[in-house]
Amino acid sequence: MLNRWFFGKLKGIISKPYVHILFGARQTGKSTLINALLPKESLRINFADPVQRNRHISRPAELSEMCRALPQGSGPQYVFIDETQSVPSVFDTVQYLYDEDRQRWRFVLCGSSARRLRLSGTNLLPGRSIMHRLFPLITIEQPPFPAPTNVRTNQILPLQIEDNVTFTGKFESWDLESRLAFGALPGIVTAEPEIRGDILTTYAMVYLEEEIRREAFVKDWAAFLRFVQFAAAESGKMMNFASVSNQAGVSLPTVKSYYQLLEDMFVGFTVSAFTKSTRKNILSTPRFFVFDCGVRHAAAGLSPSIDTVRADPGPVFEQWVGIELWKRLQYLGTGRLYYQKTKTGAEIDFIIEQGSTLIPIEVKWTENPTLSDARHLLSFIEEQGNDSPMGYVICRCPHPLLLHEKILALPWFCL
Repeated sequence: MLNRWFFGKLKGIISKPYVHILFGARQTGKSTLINALLPKESLRINFADPVQRNRHISRPAELSEMCRALPQGSGPQYVFIDETQSVPSVFDTVQYLYDEDRQRWRFVLCGSSARRLRLSGTNLLPGRSIMHRLFPLITIEQPPFPAPTNVRTNQILPLQIEDNVTFTGKFESWDLESRLAFGALPGIVTAEPEIRGDILTTYAMVYLEEEIRREAFVKDWAAFLRFVQFAAAESGKMMNFASVSNQAGVSLPTVKSYYQLLEDMFVGFTVSAFTKSTRKNILSTPRFFVFDCGVRHAAAGLSPSIDTVRADPGPVFEQWVGIELWKRLQYLGTGRLYYQKTKTGAEIDFIIEQGSTLIPIEVKWTENPTLSDARHLLSFIEEQGNDSPMGYVICRCPHPLLLHEKILALPWFCL
């Protein structure tokens, strides 16, 4: 089991008498994580297997019979059900068994899509379940290369590493360009370098085509594939429904439903505009991000490679920072991520809101940041007063630099 931060959090809570539901995109490591946590004798059911899926669809009572056959009296028996969205009726069976005896079984349910569950009105066991999300690797799970010396890392949105967690190894150290080119899916990080791009291209083809085709009711598949390519190419930018509608050849409502589909499949997320401002010319359109830079390149029809990054590194770097901040906030379970842009073009790349505290962030592809890179941050801090005590410039400088008493430039590995 390689070093996953979420391992510690889940290990500390999975024994509690609730139904645990773990969502996340394909290949983020959900099954590997759960299998490493559960006892070897746990009952495991995988609905990605057509044989198991069809058996339970045709005979729903079989799950209850399998659970009742587990031994009693030796502590709770763990039941791990993977790809639960394929058989939504399993949630009703789990609720019935849980209500009957919440101490006898510990149910752990995994899924890579919330769409079918949401559309079918599936019972997600309110009051009985704890929801979890797993994401691609974050920087504290994959060491930077070269390794920084005498630099405190994890300075924005720090995550505590549990004391009771031990690991058998760490993920390979990567430099920044590799992260921007290939993303952070565990299977990509551990793959041989020469085939990472091919695996990502296959992932985009199989996952974004076959899996979404199976999970969703898309009438015009060719139009949807065009939409995916355009949406991925525009990842990190403000959403322009009219432009994407014209390029994909579908209606505006259809484009909006397609974006929702990508979010339901956990392959995309939106960052809202920060509108709590005294300024009158603030734009309110959200930005859409594909959840992983490597997947973004492949879905956009680009080669996941260092050359692709070097062709225009700034926007990819900004996406990578946004994805990293978003993953951290999701794990913390508190705070929201915003951006701000005015009609005159003044922009703050990201704003973190935690309680009453606002943290403005600018992303610059530079090794030598200056105070001019932070001019919009200073304006925001002045406007927000005590609610915004510090702003940050995330860049490629080798060490943190205090550009102003309220502006700190941080290397990317200090996130």
